[in-house]
Amino acid sequence: MIGTALKSVAAAAGLILAAATIPAQGAAAADAICYNCPPEWADWASQLAAIKSELGLDVPHDNKNSGQTLAQLAAERANPVADVAYYGVSFGIQAAEQGLVEPYRPAGFDEIDPGLKAADGSWFSIHSGTIGLFVNKAALGDLPVPQSWEDLLNPQYEGMVGYLDPTSAFVGYAGAVAINRAFGGDFTNWQPGIDFFKKLAGNDPIVPKQTSYARVLSGEIPIMIDYDFNAYRARYKDKGDIEFVIPKEGTLVVPYVMSLVKGAPHADNGRRILDFVLSEKGQSLWANAYLRPVREVKLPAEVEARFLPAADYARAKPVDYAAMAAGQKAFAETYLAEVK
Repeated sequence: MIGTALKSVAAAAGLILAAATIPAQGAAAADAICYNCPPEWADWASQLAAIKSELGLDVPHDNKNSGQTLAQLAAERANPVADVAYYGVSFGIQAAEQGLVEPYRPAGFDEIDPGLKAADGSWFSIHSGTIGLFVNKAALGDLPVPQSWEDLLNPQYEGMVGYLDPTSAFVGYAGAVAINRAFGGDFTNWQPGIDFFKKLAGNDPIVPKQTSYARVLSGEIPIMIDYDFNAYRARYKDKGDIEFVIPKEGTLVVPYVMSLVKGAPHADNGRRILDFVLSEKGQSLWANAYLRPVREVKLPAEVEARFLPAADYARAKPVDYAAMAAGQKAFAETYLAEVK
């Protein structure tokens, strides 16, 4: 497990101003508000349904990404709307550094590896995913399934490759980190990754800001840089002609975290939600959605069998998450200047 203490990063430029345009959907009628809990991502639909069934709490879906969530929390600092927030680890760190969240240690907190949580409970991991290629084989037609990052640059995939905006969505940044490392870069040298994205721009990629699961499942985006759990869900639950590929050059494993919002209007309900997502039931639901739980929960045999072989996952490595967080602002600035 990862034992590195994590540090904060600066928020991407412009997010605070953009936050004012993002509505807090369903806030008035809800028992609690969770920012960045979209039904198509990580099967939050099932998790929120279980929260309703087990706790009796109505929590509406929310389609923000990690960067938008951080910006909204900052914009609402004086009058919070959300009770809990979910985001990629570097955005969780930033929320804590900005004083937007408050410490809470849910039941099961002590079982989380020290490197995957703030000691005071201001953020903590709930599951992890592996970055790779979420491929709709039917949408590729007669083209082969790409097996590497390098393959994505082949002109035969023009207009077929998608990745989430790496200056806003955490999965986009995580994909950029994986690609940069695969081509010899590190957190002080982003040029290999930037060069890759500049070349990929010539292949007319699709770059949405928010989760695009449905667009991959429908074939609109045939190849998406995304997490394994989305690809497995598309293949085994939604019965798509889907394959997940861990690129041969290597990739990384990334934790996702949650926090209790400072001044949450339904703080007690927020704490109950955080207890639930770390409970045996909640962690099992993550496993059923093909996510790696943060606590020791035995994966159902049928779920375990659907993952790629261990030999493939050996190419997926953890990183120094402190350095990953610290390098995010520099990457975003370079990407905006040279690619976008």
